[in-house]
Amino acid sequence: MDKVIITVVGKDTVGIIAKVCTYLAETGVNILDISQTIVQDYFNMMMIADIAKATKPFEEISGGLETIGESIGVKVKCQREAIFTKMHRI
Repeated sequence: MDKVIITVVGKDTVGIIAKVCTYLAETGVNILDISQTIVQDYFNMMMIADIAKATKPFEEISGGLETIGESIGVKVKCQREAIFTKMHRI
């Protein structure tokens, strides 16, 4: 498996999950786990996904997610699991 961590943060609006998940499905990314919450009109989602069978390279997927985020007014970040883990060690 080639895992990535995808985070989505911003003002809640209709279609955030749909747009992100549709893009991932179209690029062959498998969502392994997903958690989302809304706190006082602010949307926060974290996904763990497998890009081993993706039809695009990591950099293109990451850039595509950022572009989708910009179009709907949220911040989307995609990081490789190994880098995410190292950044968040205590």
